[in-house]
Parts: sequence; C-alpha cells; structure tokens
Amino acid sequence: PRLSTVLRDQGLSGGAARRALEAGKVFLSGIPTSDGGRDVDPADVVLRPDAPRVKPGRDLAIVHRDKDVVVVWKPPGLLSVPARNREDGHLSVLGMVSRITRGPALAVHRIDEPTSGLLMVALNEHAQGVLKEQLELHTVERRYQALVSGHPPAGVTRHETTLVRDRGDGLRGSAEVWDRRLTDRDPGRSATTHIRRLAIVDRRTSLVEATLETGRTHQVRIHLAEAGFPILGDPLYATPSVASRGPRLALHAAILGFVHPRSGEALRFVAPLPDDLEQLRRGLVHDAQAPSKDTPGRPSKRGRPPRGRKPSRKATTRSVKGRGKR
Repeated sequence: PRLSTVLRDQGLSGGAARRALEAGKVFLSGIPTSDGGRDVDPADVVLRPDAPRVKPGRDLAIVHRDKDVVVVWKPPGLLSVPARNREDGHLSVLGMVSRITRGPALAVHRIDEPTSGLLMVALNEHAQGVLKEQLELHTVERRYQALVSGHPPAGVTRHETTLVRDRGDGLRGSAEVWDRRLTDRDPGRSATTHIRRLAIVDRRTSLVEATLETGRTHQVRIHLAEAGFPILGDPLYATPSVASRGPRLALHAAILGFVHPRSGEALRFVAPLPDDLEQLRRGLVHDAQAPSKDTPGRPSKRGRPPRGRKPSRKATTRSVKGRGKR
C-alpha cells in the first residue's frame, strides 16, 4: 500500500498525515520521509510525533548511536568530512555528528558529496581503528543503488580494474579502459565492484545495485560509466544528455553492514531510495506506461517524413565520454 494509506489506517486525517510527513515525523526503515505516494511495507513505517522537526531529504538523520559509533543518513549535497579549500568546508557529517554528540567524530569512510545514504562515524580512536581494519579486510558490507542509463544484463557482473587519478582528461578512470601506459606514472589502486540489475524502469533506464569490495574515490560512478551504464545526473562520467536526466547524481548508499568494534555484534542497516530518487523512478515508470497522445489507428506524425520528401537514413548515434571537471 501507499504510505499515505498506511498513515490513514493509523488514524491520521489527510491533513495530519501531510503535516507529519513534512515535519519529518514519519520514518521508513528509520529514515524520515515526506513521500506519501511511495509503496511501503507497513511494518517498516513508524510515526514518531515527538521526533525533532527536520526536513526529510535535506537534513542529516541519526540511524544508530552508541558510545563507539554513529550511523547516519547523509543527505545529498553534504560533505562527509570537512574541506579546507571551501568556504562551507566546515559543513560536513563529521562536524554535525560532533555537535550532536558533543565529542570527537572520526572518519571511517566517505561517500561523495552528491550521493545520499548511510555512513558510519567513529566516536573514539579504538572504534575508528577496528572499523578501518574491517574495511581493509573487505568485511564491511556496502551496497549502493543507482538509476542508470541502459539495461545491464541479468545476473551479477564483476568489474575489477586499476583506478588511476588521471585517465588523460583530468578525471579518474580505469587504466585498462583508457590506456595501460597510465600506470607508468600512476600505479593506481585495484578496485572491484559487483553490479546487479534490480529492475528495468523504462526502455532506457534501469535500477541497479552496486556492491563494493574496495572503496575507491568515484568507484561506482566510474565502473558503471565504463561498463556502458552511466548514472543519471552524473556531471563527470555521464554524457550531457544522461547527466541532464537526473536532478542530482542518482546514487544512494542503501545498505551498510559491519561488526560492532566493541561488542562484536553484527549490525546491518538498510535505507530505501530517498524521496527525490524514488519520485524520479516513479515518474519514469509513469511516463513509460502513459498512453500515446497519437490518434489510435493512425501513424504518429512525428514518425512520418514531410510530404514530397523521401525519408533519410537514420543516423547512427555514438556515445561520447563526459569531460566535466572535478
């Protein structure tokens, strides 16, 4: 059922449900949401009237907190760690967590500024060291979801390459894809991503899951683009036409699993697609299912050549690599 229906079944009027959604009082799998039109499992929905007022999709949300580690939902547009060379460099997940906990907040891993999703932050050096060791041993579960251009094959595809800082145009890339000689000046770092198609959204878009073995800068974005399935809204690694199809980078850190650094308990957190990407996905599905405006039984005017002229041969369209600047 739709989230709005679930809230109505809980006794909320339409107006009360709308106000609760806009104030961040409705949680889906522990994440505030304002999207009453999304389909949900009622068991994942919690109404917290006393929760602090937040703007879903814009404000940071605490998913888990204890004396050693905090797991947050990072909104798109927020830095993971402070940036020294930017005027707003003090605005970051680490800075916000430090203010909330009134203590140290130490980086364990990062996700790109335009990416939303789950991120863990250590609250002491012991926790930081243990969690970083888990990352080095590839025992941390990190799964991303992305809306991409094209339809990857069914099943899981493994991408293992050597990522270098400059593939030749100022962007990061895989030496195997661009030029093996790049490793002569930059040995690069091994990167492995497992890609699985979750659903075909429309004739030119898919929802995919990317599971990391390693966590290199821009790894998911690079591997998907080089495989021929760039992420919608990606200004760096997608073509301009694909980049324009998303309101922002359509990439989301959806699943995070690790062993607690002190108790040894296995923890796993799941964050559904954020409101903006879920609405983008739903809009694409709706547009694909909408009936054609052309008159039934007659060919589309858009598909017919002008009278008195012969139809020209269809030109072949070639993909062009994006050349944005970092």
